[in-house]
Formats: sequence, C-alpha cells, structure tokens
Amino acid sequence: MSSGVFGKVSQRSAAAPARVYSLHVGDTYLEPLDVVRTDAPSGASASSAARDFKPDLFKYAPTTGEPELIRAVVDKVRRRSHVTLDPACVQIMAGATAAMGIVCGALLDAGDEVLVPAPFWPLIRGAVRARGATAIELPFFTRLGEPGFDPIAELERAITPRTVANYVNTPHNPTGRILSDQVLAGIAELARKHSLWVIADEAYEDVWFGSEAPRSFFAQSGVAPFTITTHSVSKAYALAGARIGYTHAAPEVMDIIRGVQTFYSYCATRPMQFSAARALDAGDAWLVNMRATYAQAARAAASALEVPTPEGGTFLFFDVTRFMGRSETLTDVLERCLDAGVMLTPGTSCGNDFGGWARLCFTTLPPNELQEALERLRGALFR
Repeated sequence: MSSGVFGKVSQRSAAAPARVYSLHVGDTYLEPLDVVRTDAPSGASASSAARDFKPDLFKYAPTTGEPELIRAVVDKVRRRSHVTLDPACVQIMAGATAAMGIVCGALLDAGDEVLVPAPFWPLIRGAVRARGATAIELPFFTRLGEPGFDPIAELERAITPRTVANYVNTPHNPTGRILSDQVLAGIAELARKHSLWVIADEAYEDVWFGSEAPRSFFAQSGVAPFTITTHSVSKAYALAGARIGYTHAAPEVMDIIRGVQTFYSYCATRPMQFSAARALDAGDAWLVNMRATYAQAARAAASALEVPTPEGGTFLFFDVTRFMGRSETLTDVLERCLDAGVMLTPGTSCGNDFGGWARLCFTTLPPNELQEALERLRGALFR
C-alpha cells in the first residue's frame, strides 16, 4: 500500500515548470446539475432548491444513511437495473473507495485470496492487502475476444482453497470493456460452484456508449445471496468531491458491513447525501447528455492514439510498447509524455503484468483542452 499509486511520474509532474494536462485521474470537467449545488451564494438564481437546507444539516447523519437518499437509491436502482431493493439492505457510504475497503473488511481475513481480473481499478489491490489477504491478478480484460481465450475457465483455474471472492467491475476501469451477459452468467455460476462472494463494482454503471444500458451483475436471477454491490455518484453525476456511494447485499451480510462501516467512517457527509439524492432523482436527462459528451471524447482520444473506442467508462488503456525505443522502459515513455505536458497513469498501477501499458482519462478536460493534450501526446508518442 502507498499514499501515491503513480510513483515516480507523479513526483516529476510536480516539478514540471509548464502546464501539465492531467489525464491520469478519473474525474470530469463537467459541473453537476444545478439542483445538487450547495455552494451558490444566498439569493442566486439556481440556489432556491440547492439552499433548501435541512434542519440540523451539519449534525451527524444516521449511520445507515439519510432516509431521503436511501429512498432515491431504491428508486434509481429500480429504474436503471430493474431490481427492487429492500431499503433496509442499503448502506450509504463515504464514497465507493471507502465502501470497497469496508466490504473487504467485512469479508476477508488474513490469508484469504480474492480474484482480481486485470487490469483493474488501482485501489482495489490495496483494499484487499489491507486485510492481509492476497489479490490474485490474472490478465483478463485485455484478452477478451482473443482467439481461444475462455474467460470463465481462466477464472476457475485461478481458484484455490483460499479463494473467497471475485472482484467484478463492468463497465470497466481502465479498459472500458463491458462484460457480456454470457460472461456475467458464467461468473455467477462459478460463485455458486465454489462458494465465492462476488464484489461487484458498479461505479461506471451509467457511463456506456451503446444503444442500451448494460446488464448489472446483481440483476441476474439468484445471485443476491453471494453478491455485494457498490455504486457511486462520483463518475456519472460529476460529484467525485461529494464522497457519496452506496452498497447493498443480502440482509445477513449487510448487518456485518454496517457494523464495519460504523467503525471505519461512522457516516457519510450529511449535506452531500441530500445533494446525491437530488442527483439520483433529477439526473436521468443529465445522464443522457453526459454519455453523449463522454462518447465524443472517447472517440477523439481513441482516434488520436489509433486504438478502438471503448464501450464505456472514462478511460483508454493502451499498449505503449509500440512507442518504446530499443532501450526504453514504461517510465521513459511516460516521462517523455510528461515533458510534452501530458500525464498518464502507468499500467503497473492497474496490474503487475502491464508494464508496457498506460491509462488515459478522456473526461477530465473540456474538448478544446483535450484536443490540445491529445496533440501533444501524439507528438510525444508517434515519433
């Protein structure tokens, strides 16, 4: 575990004399819906709803979450994934990152193993290790569609007597891949066969670029007893700084998760819970526009790097070995990009097997600045 997952390149960025376009962190330049804002001055035109402060707004929230947000979560999940949750099985979290740490704290003991298909969201590995458990990394998302690659067989080969869980993230950070219904069903069957938990990460559930919303893992029939699902308002709703997420699972495991959550963070920030509720209630049309905006950015980034356009998410994950000189390493290439004014995430942050890969977030800059960053990047890579 480390306080900085991007290492040497981050340190060099801090010392750079000119502007650096930061394409390494998964954030957005978009502002959230007006109705969620709590920072407008009194009397401002957009603030009549946003400043409708509740009594005792800055006191502790209920440890389970504000009833208004829990109700909005239940409504949102019903609309998005066609699943009706029991409100008693919803836990509001201080962001999805905290939620994943709490879920790992509830499920894992020292010596346990968790299947982590790679590449992966950089912080999940640390969340597993924090419990003394081992993240079993296996190249997976970059091999989907590869001739002869059987994703379910690959997962099953990695299962040992110590395996207790499988981490599933779709739409995927960092590749932008969306797991098919067939693969989701296969993962569910593996969990039943080997008595595994499935830790489902739905942070990008609303960031997809096809004609229909992809299926959620937890929406499959019969998976509720072994599935713990976490969502976030950070990615789709431009509310990363609000630090609000939510987790749901079967009652027996939620009792344990709630207990761990109380000792980890006690409660999520109360004012931001009301903002999150407004986003979930009023944000469906905003999500449509967000997807169109992000899809355009995804196409621009993919075209600049001459790679396929991702199916969803906010990242490109691409092989940089084609840009390496004979004696260059990944760090050399990333430093070359940094010298051109663009910061990327080293692929090793997303898995030990990706020393020749990099991650780029295409949603962090407005279109004109993204275009400038991509031109600089091309100049640094296509030499």
